[in-house]
Amino acid sequence: MIVGDTGAVLALIDADDRHHLAFRSLFVHGGERWVLPWAILPEVDYLLGEHVGRRAQQSFFTDLAAGAFELDLGEPGDLRRARELDGRYDKLRLGLVDAVVIATAERLKASGIATTDLKHFGAVAIRGKPALLPRDR
Repeated sequence: MIVGDTGAVLALIDADDRHHLAFRSLFVHGGERWVLPWAILPEVDYLLGEHVGRRAQQSFFTDLAAGAFELDLGEPGDLRRARELDGRYDKLRLGLVDAVVIATAERLKASGIATTDLKHFGAVAIRGKPALLPRDR
């Protein structure tokens, strides 16, 4: 299973994004289901609406409602782990979203994290050592 980060989902949806083809290939041909943590949903929705357009924003909402992505609504331990990571990597300024993505990937024992944010995800010692995709493929 692959846990999706905000940047990866945006690139997957936005055909004009320079990473679009890599994420589309990973999504369509990768052979693993994508799980989206709850924390990325408002961020993806907002960024689609602001930078890609209302139609893309509505299509993402429709896809979510239709089950195109598996959603992970989290567990209480995720926030504790996310806060621990944010504190441990204080200089990176991970923040809630990135830290929850990592905590979710750890809990689910994900094989990979789909991300464009190698600065943050590449610097954190993530339990289980999931691949950072598409970089590690």
